[in-house]
Amino acid sequence: MHKNTLADRMGIEFLEVSAERVVGRMPVEGNTQPYGLLHGGASAVLAETLGSVGAAVHAGAGRIAVGIEINATHHRSAREGWVTGVATRLHGGRTLATYEIEITDEQGRRLCTSRLTCMLRDA
Repeated sequence: MHKNTLADRMGIEFLEVSAERVVGRMPVEGNTQPYGLLHGGASAVLAETLGSVGAAVHAGAGRIAVGIEINATHHRSAREGWVTGVATRLHGGRTLATYEIEITDEQGRRLCTSRLTCMLRDA
């Protein structure tokens, strides 16, 4: 499903998927800005990808999830290795789903905190 998408090009791998929680990881290499640090936009892509997948699972068959708002606070960055995101459902309704996404480095340090709200629609 994610072949030839932005998630595929960013190297995002899914480790756990359910409507309540989605876990994925992404390499720092190839997703940096000119200073060699993980690009903040890459963190936002990871967050939106994980939250959107959770929202789509929550929405169910014959429905889709589209992001309508995202925010991200970048606490620190990474220069190497992998970052892991955990999207936890905060609200799961009939028309909206909201997820909090925590992104950490390999040492478990929080790099980014994000919140995503998706609108749920019929396909």
